[in-house]
Amino acid sequence: MAAPIQPVRGMNDILPADAPYWARLEAEAGRLLGEYGFRQIRIPVLERTELFSRGIGEATDIVEKEMYTFLDRNNEQMTMRPEATAGIVRAGLSNGLLHNQQQKLWCVGPMFRYEKPQKGRYRQFHQISAEAIGFADAEFDAELIVLSARLWQALGIRSVRLELNSLGAAAARADYKHALVEYFSRHADRLDEDSTRRLGRNPLRILDSKNPSMRDIVERAPVLREFLDTESIDHFTTVQNCLADAGIPFVLNPRLVRGLDYYSRTVFEWVTDQLGSQGAISGGGRYDGLVSELGGRETPAVGWALGMERVVELMRADGVALTEPAPDVCLVAVGNAARRRGFALAESLRQAVPGLVIVLGQPSAGFKAQLKRADRSGARLALILGDDEVASGRIGLKDLRGPGGQESLTEPELVVRLRKAKQPLE
Repeated sequence: MAAPIQPVRGMNDILPADAPYWARLEAEAGRLLGEYGFRQIRIPVLERTELFSRGIGEATDIVEKEMYTFLDRNNEQMTMRPEATAGIVRAGLSNGLLHNQQQKLWCVGPMFRYEKPQKGRYRQFHQISAEAIGFADAEFDAELIVLSARLWQALGIRSVRLELNSLGAAAARADYKHALVEYFSRHADRLDEDSTRRLGRNPLRILDSKNPSMRDIVERAPVLREFLDTESIDHFTTVQNCLADAGIPFVLNPRLVRGLDYYSRTVFEWVTDQLGSQGAISGGGRYDGLVSELGGRETPAVGWALGMERVVELMRADGVALTEPAPDVCLVAVGNAARRRGFALAESLRQAVPGLVIVLGQPSAGFKAQLKRADRSGARLALILGDDEVASGRIGLKDLRGPGGQESLTEPELVVRLRKAKQPLE
């Protein structure tokens, strides 16, 4: 016997026990995004590498170390998407959605990054992303944040907090980067390998360092708010006022920079203490320069993404209990004629009773074995078919969760009964 094929490291199966959480998350997110005027878009998993090197930034960890990139048969460099925002903007530009237009778009699907697999961080992971493109006002930053807060409430998630910062406009960030380079250069002997590499290319990312030996020099580094331009300060103040008016508490985190070069002005993260070191479950911000960087006109935009694996883990950690619903009916058919009649009956009932969940027992097993299987399935009702039922043209109906007993019904009578039984569940 050949050895079983093992899964690729960091590529996880989503098993039936987890599926209700994923379905609930997707359903609630889709509902809320629709209420805020977002429309769904579906984008390719595979894009030209240039999209991400230009969009995300060549000096980011994602582009430098984490992307799944290869040459295809035409010798073109391709990358499996590590995030969705750049792809959504590319789709908007490719299909004429952004020319003198505003778009609220969202998508869901897998992303790929070659990272060290650990709880809450996988090489194939899934995100829900929401992007408001063509919207410059600070109210739209706040609207996206409030939307995500409503999503946590709808999912039953409690143990999260919102962290906010402003990265300012491009000129302010350039001055700040210069100040960081000067500061960290004076402490070059304290920098680890990653921070040394980032110093000349992306010094903001040093502020994200998780190295405890560098904590003190990071904490003493210059603070971005001292470099912010007046317009960015006003924008950020409006965001904070909107959140306060909506009753959304937040914490200002001057070290929050996010990991992608396209961010400007508002950035935010939802974080938790329930998932160990992988505390961020969602984040985003404004990216007013990305559309032009990818070949479009200057276009303001703001968006966020949530990590579905982490949100599902947090739903469990916060005690959200979900299970796959049990079937309504299990069919118990004994004998060749009953098996044939039962198969046709099941199809007829599915069409006659919308939403009815009916499963077949194990037709080749005996009556007692099938009835035990029906009981274990959690079904409310069992349909009994044997030679007598086939001969009489009737069906036995047994209540598996009630006091017992069995009725004998015609198919039209059974349809009426099942429709009534479904009414409380609709």
